[in-house]
Amino acid sequence: MKRPTADQRPLLVPLYVHPAADPDAWAALEAAAPSLRAVVLNIADGPGTRPDPAFTEAAARLRAVGVPLLGYADTGYGHRPPRDIVGDIRRHRRWYEVDGVFLDQVAVHPALLPRYRRLVIVARALGARTAVLNPGTHPDPGYAHLGDLLVTFEGDWETYRHADVPAWTADHPPERFCHLVHGVPPGHADRVARTAARRGAAVHCAVPGEGANPWQSVPGTLAATAGEGR
Repeated sequence: MKRPTADQRPLLVPLYVHPAADPDAWAALEAAAPSLRAVVLNIADGPGTRPDPAFTEAAARLRAVGVPLLGYADTGYGHRPPRDIVGDIRRHRRWYEVDGVFLDQVAVHPALLPRYRRLVIVARALGARTAVLNPGTHPDPGYAHLGDLLVTFEGDWETYRHADVPAWTADHPPERFCHLVHGVPPGHADRVARTAARRGAAVHCAVPGEGANPWQSVPGTLAATAGEGR
């Protein structure tokens, strides 16, 4: 049986919870493998200072069912030293065998395009097959040409309901854009998917979580599926 292509995998899931703290969430990702564009590994705002055996095992289990993995790297909106970011990318690759990189807190101004272009080039040289950039809003259009996927919304459900999409996004295929929405009420995950598609984003994530770290749970649709299986 053929595995779905990237275009047929609509969910990019940042799951920022330790596997020992919520093993059911990680098991739900395994069960949902065919629908996952990728899972973001974020051990400690990056790879941490040493390999974590629980994350090593969780990563191996997801790789075994064909889920692409992205290593989280904070770019500090262009203020973090590139050598530190590259160090995170190297450790993610070495310790967890990730398939790509998730560059977070990406700048939006055109002046920093060369810096991010170099980061993506280095990440690919280190083995990253997928590069995702997350400014969390619509940046200068030039950022859409740097990686494979650009996160143009990260925020809560109420804000997402009224968000606008600039006209320049129509110049790119929907597979280039992702929307990450938290605080999504029960039963509204499908509405997020429809809204994202209508706004030209083929990839999304809709979770119920709120607070300082809303990405501690899987999307509502996956949680429901996992609950049915128990």
